[in-house]
Amino acid sequence: MNAEIIAVGSELLLGQITNTNAKFISTQLSELGINVFYHTVVGDNGDRLKRAIEIAESRADLIIFSGGLGPTKDDLTKETIAQHLGVPLVFDDVALSYIEQFFAQWGRAMTENNRKQALILEGSEVLANHHGMAPGMLLEKNGRIYILLPGPPKELEPMFQFEAKPKLATRLNEGGVILSHVLRFYGIGEAELEVQVQDILDNQTNPTVVPLASDGEVTLRITAKAATEEEAWPLIKAKEAEILAIVGEYHYGNNDDSLASKIVEMLRHHNLTIAAAESLTAGLFQSELAEIPGVSGTLVGGMVTYTEQSKVEQLGIEQSLLDQYGLVSSECAAAMAIKVREKFGTDIGIGLTGAAGPEPHGDQPAGTIWIGFSIGDSEPITRKLQLLGMRNSNRIRAVKLAYSYLMRLLVERGYEKI
Repeated sequence: MNAEIIAVGSELLLGQITNTNAKFISTQLSELGINVFYHTVVGDNGDRLKRAIEIAESRADLIIFSGGLGPTKDDLTKETIAQHLGVPLVFDDVALSYIEQFFAQWGRAMTENNRKQALILEGSEVLANHHGMAPGMLLEKNGRIYILLPGPPKELEPMFQFEAKPKLATRLNEGGVILSHVLRFYGIGEAELEVQVQDILDNQTNPTVVPLASDGEVTLRITAKAATEEEAWPLIKAKEAEILAIVGEYHYGNNDDSLASKIVEMLRHHNLTIAAAESLTAGLFQSELAEIPGVSGTLVGGMVTYTEQSKVEQLGIEQSLLDQYGLVSSECAAAMAIKVREKFGTDIGIGLTGAAGPEPHGDQPAGTIWIGFSIGDSEPITRKLQLLGMRNSNRIRAVKLAYSYLMRLLVERGYEKI
């Protein structure tokens, strides 16, 4: 099955918002083995949308629309599709009742144009919207599948994942299942990972293995087709074991895991506490940890010591050390890690300092970053990074590398990776 994604909205063409929906849908379709050959963006114009549909029909079996299902006059996706296909729009009683209840719950009067959101293409399967008002729909017509989804990602993503995707999987696999499992890696580039597992990629059948990269991380998605989940899982686990035998040292988690969530899981399992002193990252290390539920028993606290003065006065680092070695140095990162661990009484202290860019810091070029680790009473360990990205990407990579290095250091000390 070949698919095309049509995003509807003039705000996308004007650059006012980013088309993250297309990325999400493409990722979900790849798990089903559906090819996406084209992404189209069209403004709120019926004639141009009709032409985009005609072009998509010439090259796709599955056409997925995002946006244009709202109550206003410029929300014209389903009206245009209905006219193009010769299918009338009818009210869905369940959707209309849900919209009426929403307004009643908030004590607001429902205007007539909000009823428009409950209109669906006659004969379509309704995709329930549990995070908004406009329902989605799936219609099979003239040998093609048309799926209409709302524009807001918070509505589109769960609707596609839990409503549309299972319907597509059933059609593709004739009642069987298509199951995917994602392996996450850090510390290895996409190209290097692909070289390492090239034999697996070249000889795949069922399950299939697809490499993907994002935000400095690399993933391998394993997808198996089988009659049941019970039959699909052994296929996936066997392929996972084959992959990890080659690149297991870089593997940190699966599916929705993040480096932050895995380090929190590991620290909690071993009853370890952590504090951080941050300069260039300005609290980003702690902020990402704080997004993980249940982190309060692990993350005790931390400090943002951005200037030389704050490092001396707040952390208690000797001025003579900074005078001799500088702020962007192994010695400064180690001192930050030790001092923050001592101040907060934690098992682990982290220190991050460096020149994020775009300007150098003294004689240290932009992208020079030092990370210090103080674990218990042992001698501190530091790691130097020389990054080449933009300022904020350097800050994000520094945090991720700090998590990755810490995980490896703990494993080296005998702590089991969870």
